[in-house]
Amino acid sequence: MGFFRPSAGGVTVAVKVHPGARRPGVLGRVPDVEGTRLKIAVAEPPEDGRANRAVCLAMAQALNVPTSMVCVLHGAGSRQKTLLVAGDPADLAARLAAL
Repeated sequence: MGFFRPSAGGVTVAVKVHPGARRPGVLGRVPDVEGTRLKIAVAEPPEDGRANRAVCLAMAQALNVPTSMVCVLHGAGSRQKTLLVAGDPADLAARLAAL
């Protein structure tokens, strides 16, 4: 199905994070051992959860949803994370497919 899946109350999104990047933003899809992930670059370093907060903010901006609707579900200490985006799964799936 790709880098996202419907979940209870939203969708889960598999991402690969590039912290400390010069040009932050959503950089498209990248292959992974488990399939495909969405690559997100953030300027913040991976210290004290700063990169995690930046990833949630970048995802929220890309999907045009409030930041409070995005959280790290798995992989808080890793570059490979699973995000949970709350909301209507069908609407979010359409937005994610466009990325």
